[in-house]
Amino acid sequence: MVEIIVPVAVFTMIFGIVYVIVTAFNRERMAMIEKGADPKFFESLKTSSKTRALKWGLVLVGVGLGLFLAGICVSAGMDEGAAYPGLICLFGGAGLLLAYRIEQKSTPPKEME
Repeated sequence: MVEIIVPVAVFTMIFGIVYVIVTAFNRERMAMIEKGADPKFFESLKTSSKTRALKWGLVLVGVGLGLFLAGICVSAGMDEGAAYPGLICLFGGAGLLLAYRIEQKSTPPKEME
């Protein structure tokens, strides 16, 4: 019986969290529109699909590189408990930084008002 309850509870919890986030975001948007906020403001919050793909691609390449190097380090005698999480976080973060730098170089500077 426990084998069924745990996955159902986890799925229900994840669904509940996503539902609360989505409804809170929708309520916030509706309140801002009622107060007279510009609807184009919400378009600026969305990231483009190219930027999102670049970010996820570089993060996953960094995580893969971290796993690869952690495997090499563990086979060379490094502690497994320190190698895997440390190198995954290090290279995943490096992928995020690289994506940020590429995005900053590709976006034109805003004109002074």
